[in-house]
Order: sequence, then C-alpha cells, then structure tokens
Amino acid sequence: MSIVKEEVTSLLERLPEDASIEGVQYHLYVAEKVRNGLNAARTEGTVTQQQAEEKLGKWLIQ
Repeated sequence: MSIVKEEVTSLLERLPEDASIEGVQYHLYVAEKVRNGLNAARTEGTVTQQQAEEKLGKWLIQ
C-alpha cells in the first residue's frame, strides 16, 4: 500500500462515524499543508523565532 493511501486510511479510521465529506476534505487539506511545510523546512531551511518576528512585525499596524 502506498504511503498516501496508508495516511488516508489512518485518517478515516480516526474520524468520527458521522464525519461529513467536508470534514474529510478539511482534514486531508490540513494534512497536505503540514506535509508540504515539513518538506519545505527540510529542503529550504527554516528561520529563527526572531527572524520570523521581524518579518511579521512589518505587517503590524502601529
């Protein structure tokens, strides 16, 4: 079984019996975003907390 299929199967087993299609789609979307973020961190590197605060601080309304 492929890794993606295993992840989807695991997700479906953890969801409540009355989960909606929208709920399943949402959880798949979040799982994909997390997986993509982790891959990007591995390949592109990360920033420190201070660097993140400096970048985001430019958006604050003062």
